[in-house]
Amino acid sequence: MSGRVRPGLTREAVLAAAVELADRDGLAALSMRSLARHLGVEAMSLYHHVANKEALLDGMVDAVFAEIHAPTAAGDWRVEMAARHHSARAALTGHRWAVGLMDSRSSPGPATLRHHDAVIGCLRAGGFSIAMSAHAFAVLDSHLYGFLVQEVSLPFDEGDDMGAVAEDILGDVPMDGLPHLTEMAVEHVMQPGYAFADEFDWGLELILDGLERRRTTDG
Repeated sequence: MSGRVRPGLTREAVLAAAVELADRDGLAALSMRSLARHLGVEAMSLYHHVANKEALLDGMVDAVFAEIHAPTAAGDWRVEMAARHHSARAALTGHRWAVGLMDSRSSPGPATLRHHDAVIGCLRAGGFSIAMSAHAFAVLDSHLYGFLVQEVSLPFDEGDDMGAVAEDILGDVPMDGLPHLTEMAVEHVMQPGYAFADEFDWGLELILDGLERRRTTDG
């Protein structure tokens, strides 16, 4: 096991392969050894490109941030924040393993830092004070990541029979003992056209409306 660098193997290729492996098998299955097997190289050769598993995760998260729309200060802040929100959801739906990691890294990469700088710059150009920019950034990310944690964890998929899903979840619990839950299930969730995914836009619009009202009035 010489650990020699395979010709053509780059840091970008290592990170791309790690993302591919995590997308396919989940983060728990990712190790330096499994990544080396996936690439067809010896594990030691990876250390020429990433120092350790934590550095690998830093690079993977940075690669995901690079996929997300970076708001521009030249655009309308509300349009830009909405575009960033939807872009992030699309990226993280494809990389579910990253949902809980995006803001957890103590050594963020350049794409991550540029993205955060772009968000703040867009908010500042839109008339938000420093303090309000911080508040807006926090509440928008809370909605984004909180919704995604819930969405990827739901015990059903879009298009499933919601009546059957409700029966499975409630089991033998008598419906007449749960009047409010029953009302919501029957009159809302089980109605034609219902999709939990629609709650994403509803919540985003609520937040953007609130931020617009307080954009220039609060510090």
